[in-house]
Amino acid sequence: MILLCGAVYLLLRPTAAPRPTGCSAGPGGQQYQLTPGQAGIAATIAGVATRRGLPARAVAIAYATALQESKLQNLHYGDLDSVGVFQQRPSEGWGSARQIEDPVYATERFFDALTMVPGYLGLPIDVAAQDVQHSADGSAYAQYADVGTALAGAFTGEDAHAVWCSYADPQSHASFGTADRAMTAAFGLVARPDGGGGTMGVPVGAPAEGWAVAAWLVSHASEYGISSVQFQGYQWLGFTGASHWQAKPAQLAGDTAIVEFG
Repeated sequence: MILLCGAVYLLLRPTAAPRPTGCSAGPGGQQYQLTPGQAGIAATIAGVATRRGLPARAVAIAYATALQESKLQNLHYGDLDSVGVFQQRPSEGWGSARQIEDPVYATERFFDALTMVPGYLGLPIDVAAQDVQHSADGSAYAQYADVGTALAGAFTGEDAHAVWCSYADPQSHASFGTADRAMTAAFGLVARPDGGGGTMGVPVGAPAEGWAVAAWLVSHASEYGISSVQFQGYQWLGFTGASHWQAKPAQLAGDTAIVEFG
């Protein structure tokens, strides 16, 4: 059992210049730039896949689909009655518009359909996506196959500390309970208080799962007031320090991350 904790601070510290807001994801020198909203949806998709025990290839197919359909945004409009990140249609049995506009629900339905495609893991990404979507132009998904694959490695935790975000201003209120419920909906993991001082821990079963949770935390940091996340000897400080993960071996030996609420 690995203990993942995250740290959340409410303190606003002055900086010499405004920090940019944005997220980066990808292995090594292959980072892709995303908005926090896009990164948050990507992290949620990876969380649902992690909970269901699906491999990164399934996530890559989902990302290629979502990038083509909505640019990884939870749209409240689309062609005909299409809505949501995958542009699913209530009239075609995907659920009500309100349900589809929940990224967790939409992802569950997408994976339900994807896993029914025979041999989907061995298919080209665009072919597997089209077998789910039945789009007018299924070849369009192919243009996002490479970026979908790179993002899948980052957000599923196959590539460690490969997702980070920078924020100009933190939210003024820490929302532990709301963050816990949203994370539980995606990952099925429940945060718990971990000692005094408002800290919490999230038990995870493997390092990749821990890095997937860490990606979710940093991409939702502004929304829930999170300013520090630590895991496996690395620390992220998206408001007051370096926006990328930095090694902190002396302070963070072992498989522990810390989230603290101010």
